[in-house]
Amino acid sequence: MTSYLTLARDATAEVEVRRSRFLCTLRRVDDEESARAVVAELRALHGDARHHCSAFVIGPRSELQRSSDDGEPGGTAGAPMLEVLLGAGVSDVAAVVTRWFGGTLLGAGGLVRAYGDAVRAALVEAGTRRRVLLTELALVVGHADAGRIESELRVRGVDVLDVEYAATVRLLLGSTEPAGVAAHVAALTGGTGTVERVGERWV
Repeated sequence: MTSYLTLARDATAEVEVRRSRFLCTLRRVDDEESARAVVAELRALHGDARHHCSAFVIGPRSELQRSSDDGEPGGTAGAPMLEVLLGAGVSDVAAVVTRWFGGTLLGAGGLVRAYGDAVRAALVEAGTRRRVLLTELALVVGHADAGRIESELRVRGVDVLDVEYAATVRLLLGSTEPAGVAAHVAALTGGTGTVERVGERWV
């Protein structure tokens, strides 16, 4: 797994069904603690609402999946919300649908549709972007060559993540194709420069 979809931006969307309002808030999150903090924040913000149902999908392979009906009949809120997120193929997402009761019971089918529709509407507003797994590579060069090499690597599409200046210059590079970076470095340094693989990060 070297890439997956997540939200392009945080978003909200509201649907109304027989005077009940369903406000969906979508947020990018990195872990379950952050997702639960979103629920707590919205519960405090909308204290007059009856329900704050939620669904989370977290991890490159959607490893962590959680849902809560928050007092709605079992399986009518959190589960359909989670199904919409999984169907959209997004991860690192917390969805919270805040419901204000409009006075008319919607029935199980009506609730499933309303909660799912609220999440679908918010996903349209959020859009998606692809996260990719970068290999982090360290390159140590002399001061005289550092500027030229950094510039040439950027032109070739290599991400320069950090630059540290000391007796020598250490460039922290990121790429989805580390072998290609090694070849670029060899060409730019006349074969004297080598890169060391030092880690990975999702961006």
